Amino acid sequence: MLRITDTRTGHLVDVPAAPRRLLRSSVHLPPLDTDTDTDTGTDTDTGTTEDTGSGTGIGPWHLRVLLVGDVLARIAELNGLQVVTVLTTGELTPDRTGALDRIMAVLGIHPPTAVAPRRPDAALGGPADVRVLAPGDDGDDGLATGVRIEVGRVDTAPPEQDASTRELLGAPDPSDTADPLAVRLLLLGHPHTEPLTITGPALAEARRTLRGWRGQVADWARHPSKPIPADLLRRSYAALTENLDTAAVLDLLTALIDRPDIPPGARFETFAHLDRVLGLDLARDIGH
Repeated sequence: MLRITDTRTGHLVDVPAAPRRLLRSSVHLPPLDTDTDTDTGTDTDTGTTEDTGSGTGIGPWHLRVLLVGDVLARIAELNGLQVVTVLTTGELTPDRTGALDRIMAVLGIHPPTAVAPRRPDAALGGPADVRVLAPGDDGDDGLATGVRIEVGRVDTAPPEQDASTRELLGAPDPSDTADPLAVRLLLLGHPHTEPLTITGPALAEARRTLRGWRGQVADWARHPSKPIPADLLRRSYAALTENLDTAAVLDLLTALIDRPDIPPGARFETFAHLDRVLGLDLARDIGH
């Protein structure tokens, strides 16, 4: 069972209400502004980010809202729930629809069951259990059903001051190989309700962390498999099922690396299992 803090009341609420095993999730994108940000894409042949078109109005705050909806669905599925997710957004042009699809693909975000311009309850098959949205967004023309998860705003440093904007919005930092999942890691490392400004150094550190973890996972995969330590599994599940605390899970994984009492095979199984929620492709380098 998931327990989510409803931002309207500040109270933890069980979702979905027992004994139902179906979670209905409505994800509301903030308004798209064609005067602000461009979108992020990827070259599937080279694995690097590229500009997929300016003027779509899709920026880092939209990425974070989509990511929180994805993490919610992944945690629910890990706990044996069936999930229906509807993405609610304004009317989309073909360019914006394509940009949104590319963004979800490069960030490892599972596509929604449906996209509804307004009132998604029909597409959900009933009232939403959870609504993921920006602060101040009434959602669904003021409908108030479901637990409300407000996602803190994300900004980037001005492009003339910081390289983070270039990578987030499609222009790779020439000093390093861009990795869109570094953006995912960076966002997962902060409480999703708190505002965040992304900087170049923070994004570079996320890239280094991803490279290091993937190399270690590939090394551990060569050792005999061992069970995930029960205490780590319990603590990670407690963090995820109470308020989607991915930052706490990342801290647990960081601490696990240096624990001499945990064999390499158990470290591998722990990282691989929790990556089902984190979505960081941590097993990518196995065999290389």
